[in-house]
Amino acid sequence: MRRQTATSGINPAGSGRTLRLDPLSLPVRFDAHDTRADGGVRNVELHRERVVLRRAVHGMQMAINVRVRDFLGVALRGLDEAQMLVLVHRDPSLSIPLGVSSDREEIAAAWQMWSDIFALPQLPEDKTRAPAPRRRRHNAIRARRPKFLVRRRAGDPLNPASIHQGEREIIARD
Repeated sequence: MRRQTATSGINPAGSGRTLRLDPLSLPVRFDAHDTRADGGVRNVELHRERVVLRRAVHGMQMAINVRVRDFLGVALRGLDEAQMLVLVHRDPSLSIPLGVSSDREEIAAAWQMWSDIFALPQLPEDKTRAPAPRRRRHNAIRARRPKFLVRRRAGDPLNPASIHQGEREIIARD
């Protein structure tokens, strides 16, 4: 299995290398910038079916395994003089940079290739900026009947058809 390495956001001083991953040579393992992680770096393993993010937060090591189909799509984001491809997740801290380029034709071809490889849609820049809608909080237990009432059958005392066959109606008299 071939591995490909790249850097993103943590280039050494004087380095002119930008992030450019090849989608045809997966799996890819690289370091990415993460403001919340210790040292500002997280390790990313990118496979065709899954993504593994490894980082340390306040000394606690963690590995997050996310399926590729859980991502929203591949987005194109504009930077100052370049554009960046991002694998976008609903949680912005799980989004992954895929490439940076100032050549529009090159970035458009890479955008299409990444989208085809992962079978995810190409997201326009404005769609990725909108936050995800909040889920409605719902309490499933609130509408449930208490356990002792679940065993009882609800019936209509005025309707004689609610008395099941083979059962006698019990009438208590004083």
